[in-house]
Amino acid sequence: MSILRMDPFTFARKNACVLTKHGILKGATLATLTALSACDLAPTYQTPHFIVPASWHGQGLFHEAQPQETIIRSDWWVLFADPTLDTLEAQAMAGNADLQAAAERFIQARSIVMEARSDLLPHFALAFGSSNNKSSSDRLFRYKGPITATDEFYGGMASWEPDIWSSIRNRVRAQKYYAQAEAAQYASARLSLQAELATDYFALRGLDTQNAIYTQSISYYQQALRVTQTRLDNQDATGIDVARAKNQLYMTQARQLDVQAQREVLEHALAVLVNASPSSFHLAEVAIQDGAEPVFPLGMPSELLERRPDIAVAEREMAQANRAIGIARAAFYPHVSFNANGGFDANGFDLANLANSMWSYGASVTMPLFEGGLRRAQLQRTWSNYRETRDHYRMAVLSAFKDVENGLSMTARLRVENTRLKQAVDAAMQAQTLTMTLYKGGADGYLDALIAQVNTLDARIEQAQVQARALQATVGLVRALGGGWNDKLLPTPDQTMTFAGFQYDGLRYPKPVGGIESQLAPEQYENLTTTDPDTLARSGKVEISDRVQH
Repeated sequence: MSILRMDPFTFARKNACVLTKHGILKGATLATLTALSACDLAPTYQTPHFIVPASWHGQGLFHEAQPQETIIRSDWWVLFADPTLDTLEAQAMAGNADLQAAAERFIQARSIVMEARSDLLPHFALAFGSSNNKSSSDRLFRYKGPITATDEFYGGMASWEPDIWSSIRNRVRAQKYYAQAEAAQYASARLSLQAELATDYFALRGLDTQNAIYTQSISYYQQALRVTQTRLDNQDATGIDVARAKNQLYMTQARQLDVQAQREVLEHALAVLVNASPSSFHLAEVAIQDGAEPVFPLGMPSELLERRPDIAVAEREMAQANRAIGIARAAFYPHVSFNANGGFDANGFDLANLANSMWSYGASVTMPLFEGGLRRAQLQRTWSNYRETRDHYRMAVLSAFKDVENGLSMTARLRVENTRLKQAVDAAMQAQTLTMTLYKGGADGYLDALIAQVNTLDARIEQAQVQARALQATVGLVRALGGGWNDKLLPTPDQTMTFAGFQYDGLRYPKPVGGIESQLAPEQYENLTTTDPDTLARSGKVEISDRVQH
């Protein structure tokens, strides 16, 4: 029986001419191949060096209020001094499905590193089998021998490809960089989740404030309508005044319903972020939004390149593309592989007989001669891909600077605007009280009182909206500054490997690195009847900690 055993690496490159030399390779040849295995055809990689401004354009507005710290806290949301927000963030970090999926993608990337690394080592296998065969006795040109036969065999095989031109090692390095990029993607997803939750939360609290304002205004307008109706009954007012009072009341009631609908939608969005069913999740309303507006440290513009996860992703992608050039270059050079197999093969069960032994070993060399420009095209593409990743990296840097400057502009202007609107609200409230007093005393018409009411309501609603936007802008600035992350938290290339050479236990959950790990009991998050954050905080089911694992 003939057993076909072919090295898988050689088989994958059968489009090239194969030069096979039988016999034992001389020691000098092996030593030469070992020396050549130090070759690395990838270009020397260096991260682009950008010349950036020495300070932020909008930094002057925050210079006096800037804290002495130079790094943002990883649990930055606690500086807003809102226990409910703290609880929501803790719930989201523990149970958000998108964040857990990002962690699993990192673990999968680490497994790909081990797959690529396996090609550096020899491959060994066992083969055994048997068969029982019968030939037709009536076939043409039948051999006058037995028409039945059995065949049994067992043996082993080995193959190895020396990485002469560092093609395999460059693939391993590229996969390690890819795993690092996935770790940065996880950090980016976590920061996005934290910022999105805080942004939605402050928007919801802003709607709570507006709803309270509408409730107060409706009560005031109902009282004004009663006064107007009484004056009409006493023939001290006209029907126009009553109609105007009703219009103001009904329009305000309608606007309140719209605000309540918006709040419910935001509450549903928050429920999904914290892994709860919208039907079982509720946040108690807070009439006054008096949360702190902390000022976060900016640092130097050059430090932003180390603090943004998305910039780290772009940089690791560039490093991968650089290694791909070395892989494409290696395709121009000969590829050598060694293979060996041996065992016993017999017609019958007499396998232990030395005469039935068989073995073979050898080496093969694959070298391209003419492929119509295939490998040149591949090399050209890798160079272009590398330059494309540099372009993406530069755009990521520019976008990061834009985000920070936008955050500085928004937070500075909105805080000043909020201060002015508070002053406008005080003036409008005073005018509303005075005009209504004059109207009740008959010294003024209802039109002036109505104008004062409209101005007061508009000013109060706008101030509530701007205050919510100011808090959201602060969250946006924190996100633009990286949210307390830095590239030193990335796992090193060697830390991306998940198991040792002869490790066969603990494969289900690899040892976590960079603070990224699988959920050991994911079924615990499949109960979507999570109660409201206040109840969770009181029961101790959610621990609010100043330490956030990275």
